[in-house]
Amino acid sequence: MILENSFFVDSERLSQAALEKKHRLETDPSSRTDHMAYMPGMEQIRSDVMEKVMSQMKTYDYDSYTARDVRAALDHETCSLEDFKALLSPAAEPFLEEMAQRARTETGRHFGNTVYIFTPLYIANYCENYCIYCGFNCYNQISRMKLDSEQIEHEMKVIADSGMEEILILTGESRGMSSVEYIGEACRLARKYFRMVGLEVYPVNTDEYRYLHECGADYVTVFQETYDPDKYETLHLMGHKRVWPYRFEAQERALMGGMRGVGFSALLGLADFRRDALASALHVYYLQRKYPHAEMSLSCPRLRPIINNEKINPLDVGEKQLCQVLCAYRIFMPFVGITVSSRENANFRNGIVKICATKISAGVSTGVGDHESKYSGKESDDGQGDEQFEISDGRSLGKMYDDMSDEGLQPVLNDYLYV
Repeated sequence: MILENSFFVDSERLSQAALEKKHRLETDPSSRTDHMAYMPGMEQIRSDVMEKVMSQMKTYDYDSYTARDVRAALDHETCSLEDFKALLSPAAEPFLEEMAQRARTETGRHFGNTVYIFTPLYIANYCENYCIYCGFNCYNQISRMKLDSEQIEHEMKVIADSGMEEILILTGESRGMSSVEYIGEACRLARKYFRMVGLEVYPVNTDEYRYLHECGADYVTVFQETYDPDKYETLHLMGHKRVWPYRFEAQERALMGGMRGVGFSALLGLADFRRDALASALHVYYLQRKYPHAEMSLSCPRLRPIINNEKINPLDVGEKQLCQVLCAYRIFMPFVGITVSSRENANFRNGIVKICATKISAGVSTGVGDHESKYSGKESDDGQGDEQFEISDGRSLGKMYDDMSDEGLQPVLNDYLYV
């Protein structure tokens, strides 16, 4: 599905027909497609993971847990599912310091003092979805850009010259403007410069994930955004992303396609963050048992301001609540990687990597074609595409590396050996 060209013109006004459709989508639920129905071409897999996750999420009454439940959870050597639910509950907030100490012990036991560093590279910001909270959404009049192969390679060389060895390739969600073949070519180019290549693109079918893996991708990250299907419906009004179950099953299709690892996340602040945090972790928990060979990771991004909508802020998710979620993740799943993005400020990230986070981004740009200008101050001759959202921590790789070292941590750029 490709939208009319007026959606992809940088600064022109939307057509009257487009404005009318946008208004209908926002005000008339009957004008939207069924968010639980697969669209033509979407692969359906047989899996019981979704049912297990949703069953636990729907019955989770976090207000029913008491301080006694939290105390018992922290006293147990192994954290059960019920213990995890208690640690996510409001009753656990007074125990945050003790949770942090337990999380730090678990992190040290399984990861030592290492912290992995990577950077994202946006190669296109065209999108065919209407997600009301995202700066890339098809109705948001921003500067759109798609890098060609030469531009992608130039951006990658700039990043690699900084010393970075792991890259995360991102696009807007548009098959029309960012085809699977286009993404695959970016993966091939990335293999020339980086030892680890991740993808954060629109969900695809198993055979397409297999193709991307053959092109050089190691892992796939997908944000479910919110695991609450009813809330999801009100936030994703149009496009392939509107189909909630197809997005939910993306990580499993990626593993079926041969990807070595998968990442999971809800965007905290869109819905009830405690239930979303529970569902995110259980998504990992059940898939890990089904695919024990796979590497799995979690992240907890919060809402950030976007271009043309400066009023978007995290809903009831402060830094203490975020820290609680991250510590609960570590206690419940000691082996899982935890990523904290540049959405959070430097002080928070400096602190959380000493407690439970194991991966952090540096040299970040959420725009298209602007790494050279951010790294060297030289403006690109090809123009730039607008950013998806505002970041809070803009430290370079060198600065991040030094800061982590000063904190007594061991920054790691890559620890894989390819034979």
